[in-house]
Amino acid sequence: MADEPAPPRDPVLRPCHRRPCCTRDRTGGRVGRLVPSLSTAVIGLGNIGGGVARNLARAGFHVNAADLDPAKVDRVVDVGGHVADSAQRAVVDADVVFTSLPGPKHLTAIAEQILPSMKSDAIWVELSTNDLKTARQLGEQCASHNVRFVDAPVSGGPEGAEAGTLSIFVGGNDDDVAAVMPLLETVGGKVDHLGPGGTGVVAKIAQVTLCYTQTVTLIESLILGVKGGIEPAKMLDLIQNSAGSSYCATAYGPEIIAGTYDASFPISHAAKDMRLAMDLARTVDADLPFMAEVAELYQRTETEYGPGAAHLLAAQMIERTNHTLLHEKDATHD
Repeated sequence: MADEPAPPRDPVLRPCHRRPCCTRDRTGGRVGRLVPSLSTAVIGLGNIGGGVARNLARAGFHVNAADLDPAKVDRVVDVGGHVADSAQRAVVDADVVFTSLPGPKHLTAIAEQILPSMKSDAIWVELSTNDLKTARQLGEQCASHNVRFVDAPVSGGPEGAEAGTLSIFVGGNDDDVAAVMPLLETVGGKVDHLGPGGTGVVAKIAQVTLCYTQTVTLIESLILGVKGGIEPAKMLDLIQNSAGSSYCATAYGPEIIAGTYDASFPISHAAKDMRLAMDLARTVDADLPFMAEVAELYQRTETEYGPGAAHLLAAQMIERTNHTLLHEKDATHD
């Protein structure tokens, strides 16, 4: 990919010379120096989509916001977005459509709804954690409707989405990616065009597995130290100040030893991400035995506690196997 993006094909898209075209306001959002003429739609206003939609609206882009939860739509309207009472109506006049949905089956369903309503030569930017097969199928469906498709899954969580600092892994045609780069750089702090369609999906799945595999090794390290006589809080402190320190140790360690398990992210999402990783491993013929064991642990945790349970309850599965709790309370489950 060239250092400077190629001129966009759609005449309503203005070239963006990367960061200098935007500035930040005091709330952390970016504000364009020129009012953008680009019309967008954002479908799915959850942890990621909500922050994306709000940052686009704050930057002056026209944003049609669609979600099953009216309260989430209202939060976008509060910063300048517009209500769309359905996904189909949201996309009718949109030059660029963003989706941020739970997984492949939701994307397959939304494609059937929105593609017939999208205008010719519009671009669909897909932000969700998806599988490679579905991403390729969506690209083919888009082509049959004369719609362009860019896979752009993200990392950074709700905090990054709200601050406009997401890491975005982009796969797609050079011209299509260049056309939406001003939008991506409005909502992301690090945007990497990795190659043709599907490469963004591959990068997202590959990197997100580290969050789960590192969490499991953190739990096992804590168990080993505690069974050897070290207090849980002290063992975590030692890990956080050692070569084994990580985001997981800093963010998830305190939740594990407090027995709170981080209810902000459900186990169903974690199990789904690991299933996608195993699907990708089979697709590319990668033999990943440890990752497979982690995927199986998250699947068992979801079965044990239910899909809405906190993702870090995987710790309790390991604690029970070792007859050792890292905290004073056990989780309640049926």
